[in-house]
Amino acid sequence: MFARDIGIDLGTANVLIHVKGKGIVLNEPSVVAIDKNTNRVLAVGEEARKMVGRTPGNIVAIRPLKDGVIADFDVTESMLKHFINKLNVKGFLSKPRILICCPTNITSVEQKAIKEAAEKSGGKKIFLEEEPKVAAIGAGMDIFQPSGNMVVDIGGGTTDIAVLSMGDIVTSSSIKMAGDKFDNEILNYVKRKYKLLIGERTSENIKIQVATVFPGSRNEEIDIRGRDMVSGLPRTITINSVEIEEALREQIAVIVQAAKSVLERTPPELSADIIDRGVILTGGGALLHGIDLLLAEELKVPVLVAEQPMDCVAIGTGIMLDNMDKLPRHKFG
Repeated sequence: MFARDIGIDLGTANVLIHVKGKGIVLNEPSVVAIDKNTNRVLAVGEEARKMVGRTPGNIVAIRPLKDGVIADFDVTESMLKHFINKLNVKGFLSKPRILICCPTNITSVEQKAIKEAAEKSGGKKIFLEEEPKVAAIGAGMDIFQPSGNMVVDIGGGTTDIAVLSMGDIVTSSSIKMAGDKFDNEILNYVKRKYKLLIGERTSENIKIQVATVFPGSRNEEIDIRGRDMVSGLPRTITINSVEIEEALREQIAVIVQAAKSVLERTPPELSADIIDRGVILTGGGALLHGIDLLLAEELKVPVLVAEQPMDCVAIGTGIMLDNMDKLPRHKFG
């Protein structure tokens, strides 16, 4: 029995694992619940996410990845180990090859940390690949042709923007402005305006159900509950799309600016290709209402959301695992 190759999208918000021949077999939040007194891992993934903000003092729910990189090495290792064991992909005598995706501008120290965590969790050979490139492949772009493709991958911790041609990145930018920051901004807005404290899960809910970033494109409202900062008692308020657009305006402007600067640094021939082909949005942030309309208006090029934006990177790792032999060797190692 041989070990199967696996591709991992090690995201700040979610971990997706693609097993060669089986497709995406795991999609769970990157959260680990730990008992502080004994340092024992109590729950991982979805089970641990349910505990966020709802645990007694000695249990903490940790997100071991911050801004797309490992913030807590041991916890990341435990999390990967748990997921890999759960899949049962190790062979009788062999270990799987693992392809992991990381943001474009991480340092060599951070790369080493990711590789080490994967090795310790049971991988034989670890390959690292840049996220926007894998996302573009997963979104169905043919990046191996001599023509320009642009991808904007908005994840939980980072937004990676890249122009690709001939199977490699021509210009790129990675900024620490993504889904988590949007949640945080909504949380702070409610705190400032309504003097109401809400948790991360509530602000994420608001983002999914009523948020928009394109003025006037959505008009919905939601009732949210939290703790009144003045009386300390629970209170319910109603919040609408217009307010959330205002709350997220500055954050979205940062992403638009980063996309513009990548286009400004792109060779003119490739820019011409992008006008024809458009920009593809991937990652969970691509589901943010109105972001495609806003980017299309600001960048003056067509913007399309990938079919399964959340799964693009994991699908891309699968395609790359199938074509491991054709890929340039220098990229791995």
